[in-house]
Amino acid sequence: MVKRQAWMKAALVGGIAVMAAASTGCQIDVGGQTLPSPYYMTDDVQYYPKGPEFILQRESDQMKKTLAEQAELQGQGY
Repeated sequence: MVKRQAWMKAALVGGIAVMAAASTGCQIDVGGQTLPSPYYMTDDVQYYPKGPEFILQRESDQMKKTLAEQAELQGQGY
């Protein structure tokens, strides 16, 4: 009787674990396709505005400015 109760308890816990794993909303990979979660329609939309074509534009502008200042200083005899 005790073995039967232990077996039934283990089967119940296993069944609950399988149901919990099957009901989670996560992405899965099936046949090379990444399928979305069942909740993708209610997910927050992330928007990334289009940036400059050259990713390091600010750094490039600063380097040009610094080189121009150095050339100006060298022209003045510093």
